[in-house]
Order: sequence, then C-alpha cells, then structure tokens
Amino acid sequence: MLEALDLHKMSISDKFLMMEELWEDLSQNASANGFSPQWHYDELMKRERKVQDGELKFSALSEAKKRLKNSIHEN
Repeated sequence: MLEALDLHKMSISDKFLMMEELWEDLSQNASANGFSPQWHYDELMKRERKVQDGELKFSALSEAKKRLKNSIHEN
C-alpha cells in the first residue's frame, strides 16, 4: 500500500530530488508499458537524423524567446 507523503514538511530540494527519481523511473518504464505511442519515437528519430545531417539546429533559449516575441509582434 502506498503511504501519503507530507509534502509540506519536505524541503524544495527534496521535492526536486523526488521528482527526478519519479521521472527517471517513469521514463525507463514508459516504453515497456506502452505509455508512449510509436509515433513519438518515430518523430524523435526523424528529428535526430535531421540534426545529424545538419538540417536542424539548436538555438539558445534566449534566442528562441526573442524570435517568438518578434513573431507575435509581427502578427
């Protein structure tokens, strides 16, 4: 049986550590339990190939934000 956690007594760092552990466990077991549909994996593989082939590039978050703000102001 699962015991309830007293989240109010946990520190922020402990909460983040718990989230990281949960995410790690979920991500390792997601594909085995059919959590993620196949098209998610297919799309990730397609994008990874495009990055390797130089067709896609990564941007710094600050640059991406700037582009988004500019596109919003243009419309």
